Amino acid sequence: MNFSTDSSDRDLLLKEARDLRSRQRIPEALAVLARLEGLYPRFSRLFQERGHCHVLLRNAPAAIDALREAVRLNPTLPASWDMLEQLYRLQGDAAQAAAAERQLSTLRQLPPEVVVAHSLLADGDLPSAEEVIRDYLRKDPDNVGSLRLLARIRKERDAPEEAETLLKSVLDRAPDYHAARLDYAMVLLQQQKHLRARQEAEHLLGHDPHNRDYLKQYGAACIGLGDHEPVIDLYETLLAGQPQSGAEVADLRLWRANALKITGRQQEAILDYRAALAARPDYGVAWFSLANLKTYRFTDDDVARMRAAECGPDVQEMDRVYLCFALGKALEDRGDYEASWQYYERGNAVRRGASRYRPEGAESCAERLKQVFTADFFAARAGWGVADAAPIFILGLPRSGSTLIEQILASHSRVEGTQELTEIDRYVGELCGRDPDCGLPLRPEALLRLSARDAQQLGERFLAETHTYRRLGKPFFIDKMPNNFWHIGLIHLILPRSIIIDVRREPMACGFSNLKQLFGGANQEFSYGVDHVARHYRAYLDLMRHWEEVLPGRVLRAPYEDVIEDLEGSARRMLEHCGLPFEAACLTFHETRRSVRTPSSEQVRQPIGREGLEQWRHYAPWLTPLRDTLGDALMRYRD
Repeated sequence: MNFSTDSSDRDLLLKEARDLRSRQRIPEALAVLARLEGLYPRFSRLFQERGHCHVLLRNAPAAIDALREAVRLNPTLPASWDMLEQLYRLQGDAAQAAAAERQLSTLRQLPPEVVVAHSLLADGDLPSAEEVIRDYLRKDPDNVGSLRLLARIRKERDAPEEAETLLKSVLDRAPDYHAARLDYAMVLLQQQKHLRARQEAEHLLGHDPHNRDYLKQYGAACIGLGDHEPVIDLYETLLAGQPQSGAEVADLRLWRANALKITGRQQEAILDYRAALAARPDYGVAWFSLANLKTYRFTDDDVARMRAAECGPDVQEMDRVYLCFALGKALEDRGDYEASWQYYERGNAVRRGASRYRPEGAESCAERLKQVFTADFFAARAGWGVADAAPIFILGLPRSGSTLIEQILASHSRVEGTQELTEIDRYVGELCGRDPDCGLPLRPEALLRLSARDAQQLGERFLAETHTYRRLGKPFFIDKMPNNFWHIGLIHLILPRSIIIDVRREPMACGFSNLKQLFGGANQEFSYGVDHVARHYRAYLDLMRHWEEVLPGRVLRAPYEDVIEDLEGSARRMLEHCGLPFEAACLTFHETRRSVRTPSSEQVRQPIGREGLEQWRHYAPWLTPLRDTLGDALMRYRD
């Protein structure tokens, strides 16, 4: 996730430092730059300015260190390369001077506008970078390097579809432009187009089979497709290859550990998470990943190290978030619920501050969906779509027990579990657009324009695009994306015989479980505030009631508490709804060997337990606002 920065404040501080340097007040200028680094540690031009200051102080080693950091963050700083060349020559380092001269020469061969746009992009000045490069492209519209740069800017500005189109046009003009193809694969991956992303990575590896960036891209695409076993060896190969930085070692160990965890090899995963922390002790995501196993217990030394890292002056904001959630879990396991809540609350506050989510957007979306998907809408479109009963959609709110339901059903000999598939949500985004603040359908009324042929083609497209996840050849497969509860109308329209199961959990338990869970990327943005969680739960209830009114009996409700209290009765009921005979293996679901990607991956590999039913009560003193905002949802969730 990209955390926002106020570039105007940043640039004012840089200007202040430059003014002080121009008046020979170097110590004061360096003090301002130190403040600036504390606020914006990846701002390349502050390090360039620091280099200028140390040059005036005749401190060549300090100047070189500052300028090297500047060009590491932003390789398109001609002034930094120029100063580095001169400083290296003064130090007698001819090789480094020649390298800096080559970099400077390369930049001087580029149009000045392109260099400026690159530099602005590196420092996160996206609107200015886009304005500069678009102006240049009006003069030179077929410049593939500039088109690629524009695509990178659009990707960073959350317009991956436009970036994909631009990069496709670049590759049409220059098929051997490998850097653009790598960008193209990354944009495809960002949009969950995993198969095409892997195909592009394979194309690149055909030209350079040992390229580390290509191999990493291939691994990421495999993970998106659910192919976790191959990447375990791939990451081990990368680790055994050329020397890497501590940060790269930490990343590769983390990625390998994640794949090991998903495939059920927990002890090996723990060793790799530990290896990631050995390479980078303040690596917040590695600490959180250990906590996210749910079954791992931290030592006293672990807790002390995490606390020290979390309050460290140099910790990155997202590392702090990860550490807060990890500490919340560690202290919860020790029964120190007050301290645990303080960390959960702190992590949620930081995460919420970086999010654009607003509950009004979700509530408005629910109302618009009700207006579009009426009983008359469905009556007029009866018989549309593809009459294929293979898909089983398990949906509801996250942290409601959907992974448990998936594991029970995937233990049946005729059902294949896949993962949280993104196809339905992607179709909705293509058809309706997305609300920029919550990611939900912006114009659901666009679905009124769908024809019978459109619905048929969308159903066929879903079955074709999800085929790659179906490796066992079983007649039924599960899509466990919880957010599909928003899209039940479209699912019914294009796949009228599909099976839909709504997993519902008691609102206080569900709400607390979301508040203590840090989700990956920009997923489940509603979950980082008590008010947001409660209002999202209420919107979910309202929309599910609507689906029952306009599509009576279409969705089977599976209350989580009923599954815990009566596993066999619940399993029989769900299997009957799917048209499947009962199999005893569904009751020993924890013995089923399969990849599980969700935060409950380790819990569903154990026999069923009651711990989750009352866990929230330990935090009751701090959850009164959640209860108050949920209101009558505390009773009507069983209606």
